[in-house]
Amino acid sequence: MSEAIERLVFETRELFRDHPPILSHPHKQLVFAIACPPGTVQAGRIAYTRWAVMPLPERCDTASAARCMQEGKGYYDYAAHAAPGGDGAVEWHVNFADPHLFAGYGSGLFAQDELQVAEHPALGALREALLAEGLPAVTVEQGQPTPVLVMGVERRCRVDTVHSRLYGNAFARATPAAIRTATVAITPPTISNVIAMAAPVGGAVRYSADDIEYVLRTAFTGFHAAVLESQRLAPAPAPAPGVRVVVHSGFWGCGAFGGNRILMSALQILAAEMAGVERLVLHTLDEAGSGAVTTARRLVGEQIARGETIETRELIRRLTALGFEWGESDGN
Repeated sequence: MSEAIERLVFETRELFRDHPPILSHPHKQLVFAIACPPGTVQAGRIAYTRWAVMPLPERCDTASAARCMQEGKGYYDYAAHAAPGGDGAVEWHVNFADPHLFAGYGSGLFAQDELQVAEHPALGALREALLAEGLPAVTVEQGQPTPVLVMGVERRCRVDTVHSRLYGNAFARATPAAIRTATVAITPPTISNVIAMAAPVGGAVRYSADDIEYVLRTAFTGFHAAVLESQRLAPAPAPAPGVRVVVHSGFWGCGAFGGNRILMSALQILAAEMAGVERLVLHTLDEAGSGAVTTARRLVGEQIARGETIETRELIRRLTALGFEWGESDGN
């Protein structure tokens, strides 16, 4: 069984006391003030792990992969979703991370990574604690992915970026009144589990086999680590192999990093099946996103292997031969 290369547990109250988030932008300070007003009592524990990249399984069941994917409308809502069969599941949400873990959390940036940290302010404190411990606080090291998992972090506010249009660079340009209107405290806070993993940045015109393998290995490592942690921390007497895992993601790596929406969705679908994830919920944001995810599921379930089990090497070769092209950064 794979083991984490770093494993730490923090008491949330002590984490905020010893390593408070450093928020340089006034809008981030305002969101934090709404999320954690004076007198806020931080509670619970945060389990942090970082994982070395794992070897891919030799084969993938493409029909099973297509079946495990579900479309999620809009953005993350962090609500609990019943697993197939009616049983509860351990829910995880992907952080579209930078190679430097949560690096922009205190700045005027407000893409998916920074939005998630603003709603879960303990993630900023976690970064400060890791740096104080002399740990690298990265999701990529020496050119290899090292996804980070954070289990048990409080979500203390919700920032509406849809109606307010505060996403990305618009956040820093907004008025304080717009920030206040868009931000609502969550009392009591809910609890989230996060998978922070960095996608590669757009390169040549077309994806190479190395590009595709890198993305697949990154997603597989992050997803399989979530399965392993869910099993390890499952409350007794539930048998560990019976733990159901749901991962929420979306167009990971397709904003500032210029990834291809269809290919990046398809690779996450395949990685989820390989990793033993019960269900992958891909949040599509809008009608165009829904079309991209539908195309990706059809590609996985019907086209690349006609719904059959296929060797991973051959899978990568066939995906490369389709000639998927990199997109352009959206500037956020």
